[in-house]
Amino acid sequence: MSSRQILRFLLFSVVIASLALAGCAQPTTPPEAPPAATEEAPVETEAPVMTEAPVATEAPVETEAPAPTEPPPPAEKKVVTLIWTQEFDTLNPLYSNMWFVSATYPIYACQAWWFDDQNNAVPNLVTEIPSVENGGVSEDGRTITMKLRDDIVWSDGTPITSADFKFTYDMAMADSNAVASRAPFDLVETFETPDERTVAVTFQNAYAPWLARLFAGLSGTSVLPAHILQPVFDTDGTIDTADWNKAPTVGCGPFVFEEWESGSFARFVANENFWLGRPKVDELFFRFVPDDASQIAALIAGDGDVGTFFAYSDLPQLEEAGITILNSFSGYNEGWYFNMHAEKGHPALKDPKVRQAIALAFNREKLVQDLLLGRTGVAATDWDNSPWVDPSITPWPYDLDQANQLLDEAGWIDTNGDGTRDKDGVELVLKYGTTTREIRQDTQAVAQQDLAQVGITLDLQSFESDIFFAGYADGGPTSTFVIDISEYSDSADFPDPNTVVWRCAEIPSDENPSGVSPTGLCDEQLEALFALQETQVDPTERQATLHQITKYIYDNVLWLGLWWDPDLFGFSDRMLNVKISGATPFFNVAEWDLAQ
Repeated sequence: MSSRQILRFLLFSVVIASLALAGCAQPTTPPEAPPAATEEAPVETEAPVMTEAPVATEAPVETEAPAPTEPPPPAEKKVVTLIWTQEFDTLNPLYSNMWFVSATYPIYACQAWWFDDQNNAVPNLVTEIPSVENGGVSEDGRTITMKLRDDIVWSDGTPITSADFKFTYDMAMADSNAVASRAPFDLVETFETPDERTVAVTFQNAYAPWLARLFAGLSGTSVLPAHILQPVFDTDGTIDTADWNKAPTVGCGPFVFEEWESGSFARFVANENFWLGRPKVDELFFRFVPDDASQIAALIAGDGDVGTFFAYSDLPQLEEAGITILNSFSGYNEGWYFNMHAEKGHPALKDPKVRQAIALAFNREKLVQDLLLGRTGVAATDWDNSPWVDPSITPWPYDLDQANQLLDEAGWIDTNGDGTRDKDGVELVLKYGTTTREIRQDTQAVAQQDLAQVGITLDLQSFESDIFFAGYADGGPTSTFVIDISEYSDSADFPDPNTVVWRCAEIPSDENPSGVSPTGLCDEQLEALFALQETQVDPTERQATLHQITKYIYDNVLWLGLWWDPDLFGFSDRMLNVKISGATPFFNVAEWDLAQ
């Protein structure tokens, strides 16, 4: 307060007090102000200035407003940084089978329902989960009727209607679109939209896995914006090359795509039009790093908030750095898919004795103990830790003698003394490919040493994830069957046990580029069993069929399990309200927050 203002206060204090307006006129002046003024001796020398004229001449002084208060600085944006070791291949759900894409669907895309941290279905676009009791599921299990909320909108404000669902179905089934998979839409008999709020899907037969596949789950697709992509399809006859595939600037999740710089990062910002309310954080920043080591270093240094797919050997240092590890069972198991294509691949792998010998010669228990610190287990089937597995199944043991005996019986002998078995002039050299993840590279090295002991040579090949998981049309090594053993982690239609990877109709080819079979195997007995379980709405009957399936795959080593691979997520200590689902990991991303 200036000396001029202090003296004026002293002169008029009695009048001000009588009017009881002192608090309003000088709200920031405490009662101790007058004594405080006498303490400012140098300031008192200005008193004569006040006597030069009557008080009335001081009127202009009253117009002096207090110095303007600086506006508070804008609140700092809340940005969550996710460290991703595999860059997206596309952001159109119809065109990707990559986990690092499908895990992000609850961020920018939308499905009819999500699955929570207990893997229970929770409504998203629908008012309730269809059931027989509420009329959403027909008595014969063929028709699923979805009732849509009336407040759902795309991020640009356009209402989401049943027409978007129908458009998505049409795009999945259009021959001109080389989508990753047409399942389960290829099993649909009719797809009806009687009004804007109703979607009725009738399958050709009862379809038991609908909850995990029909516009829901990691294996199911998300709804596409018809008002954005229909004009593209009308003009180009396909949406294969639509700009939206890489830049879905109109979405329907709690966040909206903002930017993707290939090889570096991607950004999603809060969706102001999200019908369940604006998310608590402002931005999700995905930073793409080349390998596991880079991810670990970023998290430990505090340069990231979320990471996943850790090697078990990295957990101790992450935990020591204060990273919280969440173990989310998601049905995933790391394993080997053998190339058994009728016309492609190594002839040895078409013989079950050779595949059994491989299982016996690979010391997977030691692998789990040494490389994964014993913090997980050896996988016996692709359905481990579920009620769908034949309870008599245990992992194949390590037995070099039996492995050698089976290879001898199959006619694979080392005839030229070079250390590698051969038959009919063909060397038993198998091309073994996987991604560049460190744990997979280490596994390759161990497997190469183990199988060399029984005369099997592994030709190790590594691929960047976008190349390894590329579809047939893009020349992916697994999809085109140019490698003999493919290693990666996969799951059934979790939390449902159904999977389409063993179906004959899913073998990729020129005529069927959207197929997802990694083995190329069309086995009539297996095909019949999978077709049967798909229609069994009685859980007990379906379980019995799945027991047959798991035993058949195990006995014939059509797939060799390496280890249980639950989703391991790490979160920095500033993350709040985080929950993780095995079926749709980021189902509650709108509730995430950051500690101040």
